Amino acid sequence: MTNKVTKAIFPVAGLGTRFLPATKSIPKEIMTLVDRPLIQYAIDEARAAGIEEFIFVTSRGKGSLEDYFDRAPILEEDLKAKGKDELLDILNATNMPSGAIAYVRQAKALGLGHAIYCASRLVGDEPFAVILPDDVIASEGKSCLQQMVEAYEETGGSMVACMEVPENKASAYGILDVDSEEGRLAKVKAMVEKPAPGTQPSNLAVIGRYILTPDVLKNLGGFKKGAGGEIQLTDAIADEITQGRNVHGYRFDGTRYDCGSKAGYLQATVAFGLERPELRDELMVFLQDVVGVKMAAE
Repeated sequence: MTNKVTKAIFPVAGLGTRFLPATKSIPKEIMTLVDRPLIQYAIDEARAAGIEEFIFVTSRGKGSLEDYFDRAPILEEDLKAKGKDELLDILNATNMPSGAIAYVRQAKALGLGHAIYCASRLVGDEPFAVILPDDVIASEGKSCLQQMVEAYEETGGSMVACMEVPENKASAYGILDVDSEEGRLAKVKAMVEKPAPGTQPSNLAVIGRYILTPDVLKNLGGFKKGAGGEIQLTDAIADEITQGRNVHGYRFDGTRYDCGSKAGYLQATVAFGLERPELRDELMVFLQDVVGVKMAAE
């Protein structure tokens, strides 16, 4: 029987330099898709999967991220006085219970693996999830992490979300070397972080959702540097395989948007906007007009 996954780590220490100058004054995770910040999508996904403790690995300049999950008494009173109950409900949904969120600092940018290790004392000897807010995953039914938690209850070990990517994009990801597949599960025999073009063992890439055993934290404690001279989480998970423990890839049901890139962020904005009934018609007309003008110009 596997232990229940109730803790999740959110690595949010990055500087977000791809989105300068916007990220000069606000954390990237506060940037919005329509009217919800990226971090809210990540939190909601974690809640749906049964996560109860939320651990943020932050850095200097992330104060507004911490404030976002605090109460806003003046704004709440204003909405109450004006009878804007619907907006008040939306606001209240962003509040977190006292003690549910913990913050730890990553003093130096030494890679994703190091960021996860910074939270090791708060995780303790329990399995835990990791959610990268840059990867926003839209699912019609169960959230990506909820799908993974249910699969993990059957497999145990460690699990990574995965999806197929074009061969010419594989060098930008951690890539799985698969031993066998059954349904959405792929048993992993090796993992390679950002393989050189043409050397990837498959086109099955690791996406920013993980369920990990505390043994992964011990592997990270060795502070071995990998690709890019950073401490790579992929390498620590690969160590689990060499030590005889199970690692599975999970082909999730949903659409992943890479909101760490400008193109992916814009695509997600359009996709989420079209899902909103009050925005869909006007946005669709605009998009059709833009495409029509572009095609006519060509």
